[in-house]
Amino acid sequence: MKFTDRLYQKVQPIWNKNHQHPFVQGIGQGTLDRNKFRFYMIQDYVYLIDFAKLFALGAVKARDPKTMGEFAKLLDSTLNEEMALHRQYAERFGISTEELESAEPSPVTLAYSHYMLHVSENGTLAELVCALLPCMWSYWEIGKDLNTIDGAASHEFYGEWVSMYSSDEFGSLSLWLISLLNRLAAGKSEEELLRLEEIFLNTSRFEFMFWDMAWNEEMWPADD
Repeated sequence: MKFTDRLYQKVQPIWNKNHQHPFVQGIGQGTLDRNKFRFYMIQDYVYLIDFAKLFALGAVKARDPKTMGEFAKLLDSTLNEEMALHRQYAERFGISTEELESAEPSPVTLAYSHYMLHVSENGTLAELVCALLPCMWSYWEIGKDLNTIDGAASHEFYGEWVSMYSSDEFGSLSLWLISLLNRLAAGKSEEELLRLEEIFLNTSRFEFMFWDMAWNEEMWPADD
């Protein structure tokens, strides 16, 4: 069994909750309140700024030019393609670029991104990949799942989101990271593998918390 197969089995209870979350199902059914999606888009943009830094750290920690180059491509793709699409998409929900750029992170966004950065700055390349992979892999899984719902990919507001995250192009990024993680995990002790598993589970839990945060539009309690 490949290490990522083990992770996939271990994380199913959490990922199933992600798939069934009312926010995610609302995207697929086209019933999600637009204000909730608006809140999500802003927080996701803030999150992506720190998420992109993980790819830069990956290039630093990689030991061969080919892997360095792949991380550099992911950094470029996130900063200059995915975030650009977010800005274009946000305009349809009345979110200006200025609002995106000046947005403050929610407590969950802050905790999630800081956890990933802490792991990635202080750990190995394998730990870095385990920190960032659940986001990309689970989004691809969700996108593919929602794409099976009749009309989800053509919905007026949410169709582009479903199409983007269910696409082969997005999936190929996850597949590269999955392959890299399996190579990095080869020959590691069970103690080391358990550490990687813990990181993967933690960021998967943060993914659920992010959906829940968006559903409840949660910022700091003292600011309510």
